[in-house]
Amino acid sequence: MSTTLHLLDADSLADLRTFLARASRIDDSGVRLLAADHVLAVSAPVLHPQGLLDRSPTIIGMRTFALAHAASADVLATPRELIDRIVRTLGGSTTGRPDGSASASLELPRSTRTAPWVGQAPPRGGWERVGDVDTIELELVARTGATEIAEALPTAVGDQIVQKVRSQVWSRPLGDGFGLPTGAAFAAVGLGFIAEPERATVFRSGGWVRLSTRRGHVLANAVS
Repeated sequence: MSTTLHLLDADSLADLRTFLARASRIDDSGVRLLAADHVLAVSAPVLHPQGLLDRSPTIIGMRTFALAHAASADVLATPRELIDRIVRTLGGSTTGRPDGSASASLELPRSTRTAPWVGQAPPRGGWERVGDVDTIELELVARTGATEIAEALPTAVGDQIVQKVRSQVWSRPLGDGFGLPTGAAFAAVGLGFIAEPERATVFRSGGWVRLSTRRGHVLANAVS
């Protein structure tokens, strides 16, 4: 039996579609939708180990959306199949209708997929604020890292080499002393979490760090 989620309005559903499109450009293998009560948390992988010998940190981008009706669901689906469902709901439009006439419902596919990064979920509680970071600095780190990766990779290369280069660049400490990997900056920029200059807040819980802006959160294994 499928589950249908009801977001607050069509604009919220269109916002979810935009997030999914950005996530698919980074990793199109799958996103996790976790609904509890009146909140939907959508998590997208940015970097994670690809095998036992891969020491890459797990980096996950997360957006939360308010639900009009309480729901409970935990589904892993590809961004594309979710986007297709949203576009059909919005009548082919990629934005909510100004008059609010479009439905804000999303029928979830049956979850038959699995992903290693889902089993490395960050803690839900125990987060302690440890500082903040200027988003202008994050954008600079993301641009510099992306340029380094592009220059290091030839035009045609296998997935293993791509993963190795991305891991080398995005696993480095950000240099703020909080344990953030540089990939957290890439995630914040690539997933649209930085809309304007602000101080992004950094939290820590155990071996995890969280970078939060007004538009979303990046959760990652702490690095040193």
